[in-house]
Amino acid sequence: MYVLVEFKGKQYKAEKGAVLKVDRIDAEPGSSLDIDSVLLVSADSVTVGAPYVPGVKVSATVEAHEKGKKIIVFKYMPKKDYRRKQGHRQQYSIIKIQDIIGA
Repeated sequence: MYVLVEFKGKQYKAEKGAVLKVDRIDAEPGSSLDIDSVLLVSADSVTVGAPYVPGVKVSATVEAHEKGKKIIVFKYMPKKDYRRKQGHRQQYSIIKIQDIIGA
């Protein structure tokens, strides 16, 4: 059994015991959270929400916070003496799905 959830504007496939890497959330490692925006439930049959499936939620715990790999953004214009270099590291939270409630 799995569900598709919408979390912070992105969609994830969640199963019991799965570990997801999501955009950083403001929660301490070890704290729990509930995700109510379930888009699809696939158990014995498939249930699709309009837009969400009522009565189904996913409980998860925050495992850790980490940074992604560094990305270099480099802009330039040939023959114009224009060069800009910028780096970025996206911050992520690692969450573990504990249970799917109501499915």
